[in-house]
Amino acid sequence: MTLVLHHVQYGRSFRVLWLAEEIGIDRFGGLEVVEYRIGSPEMREGALPRLSPAARIPAIAWDGLEMSESGAIVQHLVERLEPALGRDADHPERAAYLQWIHYAETQASLVEQLNLMMVFLRPPAKPPAVVVKLTVARLRQTLRGMEERLTGGWLLPSGFSAADIMMGFNLFAVPYYVKLDEFPRLKAYKARIEARDAYKRAVLREGPQRFYDRDFYPVPEA
Repeated sequence: MTLVLHHVQYGRSFRVLWLAEEIGIDRFGGLEVVEYRIGSPEMREGALPRLSPAARIPAIAWDGLEMSESGAIVQHLVERLEPALGRDADHPERAAYLQWIHYAETQASLVEQLNLMMVFLRPPAKPPAVVVKLTVARLRQTLRGMEERLTGGWLLPSGFSAADIMMGFNLFAVPYYVKLDEFPRLKAYKARIEARDAYKRAVLREGPQRFYDRDFYPVPEA
């Protein structure tokens, strides 16, 4: 009954890894991480294409369950194993909870675009400066929207939830493209996330990140 997680270090699958730590690895009967490097042939071979229609991480297999898509996995595991991390259909925060769950993907898609342009492209190819500038501006707007609404310790007034877990991948990656100094509430929020014991355990499993080769990627000159 071990949870098998198909994973890329500090990718969207980090959400599932962190959630598993919040729930408790023992409740899954253990954890097996199948790690890939982005773009490697192994992602198109083996079990991953069967579990994920797009052959993308994350994907899981556990107790007869096979799923892909980080948001779907997080929602399902929370509802099945740790309802306190979710908000029931009749909860007054249900709409806000779902909105933040999906907002996380709006934001993550912009991080992904920047990763493709700034990290994956190799010389002589050059990232399109105008597109990068526009994407960074859109990412900054998603952060500004969070900053304005983050009035308490967590995204929801009642406390920590899976919506915060969905932001874990985002706020790890965002500072490589947008400095958080202009968003003091978000910066403090990120620190609270990083202070959680389950988050620390997930980071310990990950080890030092191997994806980004610098601390910050400025918008290239046109």
